Amino acid sequence: MWPFSGCGKADACAAPPRPITFTTVLALVPFVAVFAAASTLAVRHIYPRLSTTHDDRDGEDHVLPSHAPAALRQVHAEHGAKSMQRRATAMTFGATVGFATTLAALILAEILEIVDTRAGELTHEVTVPTLLFLLVIMVPWLECRSLVSATGQSFQRSAKGKLPRGAWGLQLMLFGGWLFVFWSLGSVVPNAPSGGKAKVRDSELDTYRERITRACLERIGVVGISLMALLAGFASVSSPWHTFSDAAARRKRPITDGDVNRKQAGLEAANEMLLTKRHMLQLLEQKASEPSQGGAKSGFVGKMMGSIRGGSSDAAEMRSLRIEIAALETMENNLASNLSVLKDQRNAAVRASTPMGRLFLIPSYVFSFYCVYRILATGLTTLQRTLSPSSSSFSSTDPINRFLGVLAKHWDPKLDQIAWARTISFLLSGVMLLLSANSVVQTLHLFSRWTPKFLHRHAQASLALAAGQVAATYVISSALLLRSHLPGQVSSVVGGALARGGPLMSPSFADSWFEGWFLVGGMVTATAIWIGRSVSGASDNDLGDDYGMDDMGAKRA
Repeated sequence: MWPFSGCGKADACAAPPRPITFTTVLALVPFVAVFAAASTLAVRHIYPRLSTTHDDRDGEDHVLPSHAPAALRQVHAEHGAKSMQRRATAMTFGATVGFATTLAALILAEILEIVDTRAGELTHEVTVPTLLFLLVIMVPWLECRSLVSATGQSFQRSAKGKLPRGAWGLQLMLFGGWLFVFWSLGSVVPNAPSGGKAKVRDSELDTYRERITRACLERIGVVGISLMALLAGFASVSSPWHTFSDAAARRKRPITDGDVNRKQAGLEAANEMLLTKRHMLQLLEQKASEPSQGGAKSGFVGKMMGSIRGGSSDAAEMRSLRIEIAALETMENNLASNLSVLKDQRNAAVRASTPMGRLFLIPSYVFSFYCVYRILATGLTTLQRTLSPSSSSFSSTDPINRFLGVLAKHWDPKLDQIAWARTISFLLSGVMLLLSANSVVQTLHLFSRWTPKFLHRHAQASLALAAGQVAATYVISSALLLRSHLPGQVSSVVGGALARGGPLMSPSFADSWFEGWFLVGGMVTATAIWIGRSVSGASDNDLGDDYGMDDMGAKRA
């Protein structure tokens, strides 16, 4: 619940809330079960997969090499899982996914009219405010903290017990900037038509909590549509790029198991070198922080000469080690990225060598052609809308959306086929992202080669939070689009699961906003891929020597 409320005239005459009966408790059980199952699945199975990229660290700068014994790695992982930062991230991710799934179940149950009214109200009163708190406050706060930590700042107290003002100041500045940008998004949303009704007046919203809830939902809808459009554009470019380029690369130079083993050995050699350098740096830092033995007996001149001789050499060596560690970390990231791409390409080559594998390649080619068609058609419709605002959107002309819209209209002739095509287009953007997951991962690996190191570390640490944030905003945005065109009774039901009042955004705004950001995502991705391939070299060069580590890996092998 929000920490503030108001008492308007409607509250004075409002009927007291209905008591919670045994039937209501039974009706709440499915929603509690959905939340428990979704959050448990997210924390125990999804979160470990999303956080495996930094399992070699336990939150206290203790690092294990990749070839450490399994028992030691298990103890190391258990120790790292107990850190406060990792626990907070896991719990926030699980709660975000759990409440988003519960909200989706609530909306579906209310549309089908299979939920108890009082149970639906209670679920709404808990789910929506908590989900908004997670999306607006908790998740961005943790992401800002991760970004500050990635720059090298520490939130631990100093030896004198003082708080690190620089880290906390940067954290508050980033979080304040997020709140300012988030609240400013409300200015881009035009007033939505509400079927002959005027815009919602403040008197129609009983409490400040409802006003804030409505404002946050409006802005989260904009954020959700923007995120899904950007990700769909990213996936629409990544999938055809890797589908066609990988096929050409396989024909030009097949990847063998020896290539993968050599790259793996080179990565292990880099890990060992990095571990040695870190250990040497820790010893020097520990030596520098400890007072010298017999310092009280030595005179002033002895202390000064000792500090000049020992301090200068140790400080120079520590500076040199930090530079070497930074270079080795960059090398390690590049080697790990190349190894992952090589494994994916090797697996694809093995599948393509069998008749069944070649048969399963047909859907990927069909999907890639559809992605190209969607980019071109969206660009054409956007150009037509710019020249003629009355032109139709891509969602109303896409054959797949129209076909599914026709099926929906046959299910209920009263439904608006064009409106359903619009919603199906938005839902298909999530499907496109799932179907092109492998291509998206390979594109991210390509970007990681020239991304700044602190941004790469931030992306690794915040991947789970970002995934939960995207999933929750996707659910809310889909519900808002459903609310904008469903029949009156069902629309009010969906609205009751979110907020009171009329529609939060107009369908025309949702169309133009989504298609604009979709094209932006596609153009940025295409440009970034071209720059990344130019910087890191073509795929043939990816198989070559990376900083000389492949030769070292071959010697070890």
